[in-house]
Amino acid sequence: MAFEGLNQKLQAIIRKLNGKGKLSESDVKETMREIRLALLEADVNYLVVKDFIKKTSARAVGSEVMESLTPGQQVVKIVHEEMISLMGSSSKQITFDSKPPTVIMLCGLQGAGKTTLAGKLSLMLKKQGKKPLIAACDIYRPAAIQQLKVVGEKAGVPVFEMGQEKPLVIAKAAKQEAIRMGYDVLLIDTAGRLHIDEELMDELKEIHRELPVFQTILVVDAMTGQDAVNVAKTFDEQLSIDGVVLSKLDGDARGGAALSIRAVTGKPILYSSIGEKLEDIEVFHPDRMASRILGMGDVLTLIEKAQQAYDEKNAKELVEKIKKNSFTLEDYLDQFRQMKKMGNMNDVLSMLPGMQGKMDDVEIDEKVMARTEAIILSMTPAERQRPEIINASRKKRIAKGCGLEVVEVNKLLRQYDATRKLMKQVSSMGRFGKKGMKMPFM
Repeated sequence: MAFEGLNQKLQAIIRKLNGKGKLSESDVKETMREIRLALLEADVNYLVVKDFIKKTSARAVGSEVMESLTPGQQVVKIVHEEMISLMGSSSKQITFDSKPPTVIMLCGLQGAGKTTLAGKLSLMLKKQGKKPLIAACDIYRPAAIQQLKVVGEKAGVPVFEMGQEKPLVIAKAAKQEAIRMGYDVLLIDTAGRLHIDEELMDELKEIHRELPVFQTILVVDAMTGQDAVNVAKTFDEQLSIDGVVLSKLDGDARGGAALSIRAVTGKPILYSSIGEKLEDIEVFHPDRMASRILGMGDVLTLIEKAQQAYDEKNAKELVEKIKKNSFTLEDYLDQFRQMKKMGNMNDVLSMLPGMQGKMDDVEIDEKVMARTEAIILSMTPAERQRPEIINASRKKRIAKGCGLEVVEVNKLLRQYDATRKLMKQVSSMGRFGKKGMKMPFM
């Protein structure tokens, strides 16, 4: 999980702070020293850490903290605010040319995830009402064009390719195609290298100059830490990038890239890639990321995920079914499927305040959902609608049909029955149907 090591260290420091009734200047200095070590171990740029600690310390020894009734909380508040400032204060997103198509060039080292990001961005833009086209300008990496075509097909976005033609020729032809066919965004998937070299930069500069490119977005691997920051700095010096996307933020990212890039380059982090699915991309919110790192949770992102996953019409229909006590196994299965859309449940839970750093003790078996689906799909339509008719012989048939034991079928039926009773109880208390109760959670 991203930032886990840094998160645990910072939470331990916060607990020590909150355990003290009053803070002396030496207490603040010791706290700052521990935070400094935690940031350096997370591979945050040394100069960034130095500046961060200097600003935070200056505020933390002021009267705002020393004369406060809750000095520990005041220090945490200051650390939180300075961390937000470090990552850019407010969120930024792609901007669009007033004269379409908006040409966006994706660049980065090989393996950073440019091709997958092209699919993720195109799908996201498509959902926003845009009409994107992807240009396949990586002619060097084996099967790169085929991979992009597969990604484009999954996203429902066309890919323009001309085989092994020169990248600049492909990019120019793709722009003409976008104009001819009415595409308002052109995403250019460029080639990467194992390391930055002059040939790569010359090729990118040529495309950037000749099209011209409206926005240049750098894709960096969040797991590479300080290396990602160095890459970002070099690309910015050569191309003047407009923003950064952090890929693989769902992996074992220590935090160095997220906390350093904005401070080193002055360019915003636009999005974070948080999984393998095309939907797994988020707008990078500095305030929410700072809250996650400090173990305060990220409830706003959790709510957004729920809103995207849950269909409002189905939610209203479910509320009516609960009121009428007609919640069936079909509905139960539908709720599991809706929850799966929110992504990895361990990641979802980690967005709750206080849960980060404690997830080692909470391991959700994603296979449970798959088993639930298999059992219910092994039932007849009548059994799903009227679970009370499922007797011993039917349970054996269902278990055999899904390749599980009868005990698993019994377990599912007990869970369903408990959920149905709970929902009936909540409904009788008048909790459903009130303003704001749109999302049914189980």
